[in-house]
Amino acid sequence: MFGKVLIANRGEIALRIHRACQEMGIRTVAVHSTADATAMHVRLADESVCIGPPAPRDSYLNVAAILSAATITGADAIHPGYGFLAENARFAEMVEAHGFAFIGPAPEHIRMMGDKIAAKAAMRRLGVPLVPGSEGAVATLDEARAVAAEVGYPVLIKAAAGGGGRGMKVARSDAELEEAFRVARAEAKAAFGDDAVYIEKFLDRPRHIEMQVLADAHGNVVHFGERDCSLQRRHQKLVEEAGSPVLTAAARDALGAQVTRALAELGYRNAGTLEFLWQDGHFAFIEMNTRLQVEHPVTEMVCGVDLVREQIRIAAGDRLGYGQSDIRFQGHAIECRITAEDPESFAPSPGRVSMYHAPGGPGVRVDSALYAGYAVPPYYDNLVAKLVVHAGTRAEAIARLRRALAEMVVDGVRTTLPLHQRIVEDAEFQAGDYTIHWLERFVARGREARGREARARAA
Repeated sequence: MFGKVLIANRGEIALRIHRACQEMGIRTVAVHSTADATAMHVRLADESVCIGPPAPRDSYLNVAAILSAATITGADAIHPGYGFLAENARFAEMVEAHGFAFIGPAPEHIRMMGDKIAAKAAMRRLGVPLVPGSEGAVATLDEARAVAAEVGYPVLIKAAAGGGGRGMKVARSDAELEEAFRVARAEAKAAFGDDAVYIEKFLDRPRHIEMQVLADAHGNVVHFGERDCSLQRRHQKLVEEAGSPVLTAAARDALGAQVTRALAELGYRNAGTLEFLWQDGHFAFIEMNTRLQVEHPVTEMVCGVDLVREQIRIAAGDRLGYGQSDIRFQGHAIECRITAEDPESFAPSPGRVSMYHAPGGPGVRVDSALYAGYAVPPYYDNLVAKLVVHAGTRAEAIARLRRALAEMVVDGVRTTLPLHQRIVEDAEFQAGDYTIHWLERFVARGREARGREARARAA
């Protein structure tokens, strides 16, 4: 087992990794920008190294500085968390070339799944169902029109190297296709340095369902069930559940068997998440994330497994030590991503936290690096806390979530806590009756209703 792990990340995920290491008897090294000098993960780590100024390109994306920090502190391994360099195949290669273990998948699998076209080709070969669309990149408008005519409108144009909704445009007719194709390519080039795009059939009422897997270096692969991540705004997840309100145990088992069989054939190693669109009982693969997911806590809550600990064990060469039949799914878990944003406009709200109180009680977990007096910097992702609840049934989990949201206090910066409180009271959410398009409409309806109320008061 490793003696010392460098955590190449920040915020709540850096703290999450530190905690797993501490429980395993592993010393930790926190790297940080000058803006994060007083961050919680820096305060708690056994050692810390400043790797640059606030801008991510000069600190958390500075590969030379991170490798130098690992060298001077005598680290054995590097955990990238999520975001930043977590899915950078070149970084994984350099980590291993410099004699450190990379706590994640093999570089070739990171590279394969980072290219959405290559990922779809691999899954097609392995028999995993796909969304109808182009088999590769679409280079010209004429090619785009041909694909759209074959699969039928509406279609979704997506960046091959992308994610997070960037380089993604919907065309509902041939008249809209030219502009959508042009804008998608331009956004893809600006965001990822690659204007390659592909086309998929746009599904009008799908759910976003993903499957969590772990694989060791000895050919053992298990899945830990599904997460329903359909509550999204601009393709960014806000609420996640395990399991899905619409999936049966039989459907979960069938998808899980298909996924684990495919990854075993691929020779995959460490943690991974395969993402699907589900509609009318059918699954269609859209992408694979070769890292730990933001929403991993809901899986941990229903399965009773520490996924970060397992990542570290696998990277150290350990066998999983259990099979699929040993995995048990208990109850229901829901996660709310709390961000430092205005709950109405979603404008970023950096600043100093004047008061912070985390909810507690049975079945409540908060993953956060906040503390009273902490200054939320303006340079990074706005996620400041993940509120997770677990209970025997979904209805009980919602009741617990309502109580936990009412208890949580974050003052000094604006957060999305009020939005989550509104969501949990909505009848459609309570019934589990939503798709990936639901939250956008929910936010718009709320904004319109509050606008009418404001006008009525003024009159």
